[in-house]
Amino acid sequence: MSETYVPMISSGTAGPLGVQHLPRLWQKVSLEASGKLAAGYPGIGRGFDAMTCAALGLEEQAVKDFIKQNKPTYPQFEAWVKKNAKTLTPEATEKHNAAVRGYIHDDETRKGIVGACGIPDDASAPRDAVNLNNLDDWYEFHQAVLR
Repeated sequence: MSETYVPMISSGTAGPLGVQHLPRLWQKVSLEASGKLAAGYPGIGRGFDAMTCAALGLEEQAVKDFIKQNKPTYPQFEAWVKKNAKTLTPEATEKHNAAVRGYIHDDETRKGIVGACGIPDDASAPRDAVNLNNLDDWYEFHQAVLR
């Protein structure tokens, strides 16, 4: 049986291009292309993955195809992004990064994540999707690897 991996790069992480979530997108699609992405994680989902592709003017299938065919390192993927992105400008990057930082999960999603992690759902609980997704990934990693 092949091993699968929970993606552990945060959506709040940017590589040298400065685009938040792009390293996580690369990791998820790379794992999916190798048949190693943990269950429950899409290679390119409808949230930050789709937002990132749209912000850069990249076709989702082209991203998947490039990664599957070339198995690039992250710097090689960024070089491809630089060549193929239709809207890779400082303004588009900052607008996208602000959207990532400012995205708030709905109450049901937040409650599910903090509940699974044993965190009280009070005023101190995170509301933003980046931190909630980090907690969710860490919990899933713990369940899959450390238990």
